[in-house]
Amino acid sequence: MSRADKLFIENCKEILADGFWDSDHDVRPHWDDGTPAHTVKKFCLVNRYDLAAEFPIITIRKTNYTNAIDELLWIWQKKSNNTADLNSRIWDAWADNQGSIGKAYGYQLGVEHKYAEGRFDQVDRVLFDLKNNPLSRRIITNIYNHHDLSEMQLYPCAYSMTFNVTGNKLNGILNQRSQDMLVANNWNVCQYAVLVHMFAQVSGLEVGELVHVIADAHIYDRHIPIVEELIGKEPFEAPVFTLDKSVDDFYKFSAESFAFDGYRFHDFNIKFPVAV
Repeated sequence: MSRADKLFIENCKEILADGFWDSDHDVRPHWDDGTPAHTVKKFCLVNRYDLAAEFPIITIRKTNYTNAIDELLWIWQKKSNNTADLNSRIWDAWADNQGSIGKAYGYQLGVEHKYAEGRFDQVDRVLFDLKNNPLSRRIITNIYNHHDLSEMQLYPCAYSMTFNVTGNKLNGILNQRSQDMLVANNWNVCQYAVLVHMFAQVSGLEVGELVHVIADAHIYDRHIPIVEELIGKEPFEAPVFTLDKSVDDFYKFSAESFAFDGYRFHDFNIKFPVAV
């Protein structure tokens, strides 16, 4: 059984059994028909993934890692906030008529800041520190910029990464304020596991742990029957993840640089609504 499956199933069971319902409250999210999208949630779930042991992708249904990695590169490599630079249509609901999501996600990573060593954006500062000062306890990115929130189409959900080198291993902590467990949980886990692999390879390090901290882990009301069916499936073993070892520049990774050999998953073609 993939450890990602194990944790996902445990998380969902805990939320469904002991979670808090917001049914008696006014909520911002809604369904396409205008109905409020209520949730059952748990506060602060923390999951740990040993990236050296296996890649954390679920098998009880397919995670579309191609589109997940494409979005990751859109944010962290292109540092873009425009859907014209993204191959999938996953951001269309939040984009304006020009395809912009405002000063969010990739935009924040691309803003330069002044340091004693010079000017860097957040991604380049991580790269600089991993190569020049790997024992720093200050290797952090944060895209939850209060000054720009009013100009973002969506406040960042996965908003902060803390990188920490222990020995020759690169570890990362992903902080997420809110997570739709069915739609986004393993999508985000796969993305940031790939990101740790990328930073580690170009910095001459090995991968360590990815720790995922979710402040508000929730399941939407209309997703509950789907989640219950999903977590009843028998997981497969995790695939073998590989990345192109010839790449030594963070900005030269492409969607074709990654492979998931032997990825087995259950067919799960149920279409489910997305709350916005």
